Amino acid sequence: MTAEMTEASLAPATARAIEAAGLGVPDVVRVVRAALDEDFRYGADVTSAATVAGRTLTADVVAREAGVVAGLPVALAVLDLLGDYVAVRTGPEPTLSDAALVADGARVRPGDAVLRVSGDAVAVLGAERTMLNFLTHLSGIATSTRAWADAIAGTGAVVRDTRKTLPGLRSVEKYAVRCGGGENHRMGLGDAALVKDNHVAAAGGVAEAVRAVRAAARPGLAIEVECDSVAQVREALEAGASFILLDNMTAPEMREAVAVARGYDGVRLEASGGLELGNARVVAETGVDYLSVGALTHSARVLDLGLDYGGAG
Repeated sequence: MTAEMTEASLAPATARAIEAAGLGVPDVVRVVRAALDEDFRYGADVTSAATVAGRTLTADVVAREAGVVAGLPVALAVLDLLGDYVAVRTGPEPTLSDAALVADGARVRPGDAVLRVSGDAVAVLGAERTMLNFLTHLSGIATSTRAWADAIAGTGAVVRDTRKTLPGLRSVEKYAVRCGGGENHRMGLGDAALVKDNHVAAAGGVAEAVRAVRAAARPGLAIEVECDSVAQVREALEAGASFILLDNMTAPEMREAVAVARGYDGVRLEASGGLELGNARVVAETGVDYLSVGALTHSARVLDLGLDYGGAG
């Protein structure tokens, strides 16, 4: 089956929802197909086929705890693409229908329904685990991000993610960060330059590394430099860096670095390393522009969501 054929399986409304979320339809189709392939690689759902074949089912995805929802367009794609794996019966309700009951980024409380699914019972149950895997994971990221965003609200600083994402899920995980009120850092290695300690060591110094990157990079590419001392910050600024990552600095060191950087037009600073929710506001109040938090994606706890059955016919 070609990618074009698979994308054609999406309902137009689902494709529009994916695009409106700032996600690429091919990216979402790819991750959803990979997940469905795992569930159906050994064949059809024998349990559901034996117990609920020929019946229809209505079910709601319901929050078991408070949090922030993310991933509804991905869940809709699961429901649309399931027809490539499950032979959905024809009849009065031949296919799955779905309705998002809240918007991504919405806060929910225990008992709140976020998505309703109706249709062939075998298909609903076949979609359940894959759909919930995406929703609970992405909602967990959004919930964690919202906690950080709330902790630093009013300081002018913004929490943002890193490239510490699960292989293959970067685009949807970073989407979940946006749903939680955060911003994205690099999506890959080529959309910005980040000079880290290994680059500095290989180049022979901060200034040398910055000059080498500027000479090799395309015009206008942002160059960020990781610095672990105020002296390195000065060196990076003098070399023309427009973005400084303050690595594992204390709050007083960050304040000093901010004061130095404010003498240069348009320079942005990002705190990284040793950040915890409990000290987030203290760090933000040093004057940095961003807090870089890899844990948003690599350590977020899932949000507990479940599929509750309203009845089967």
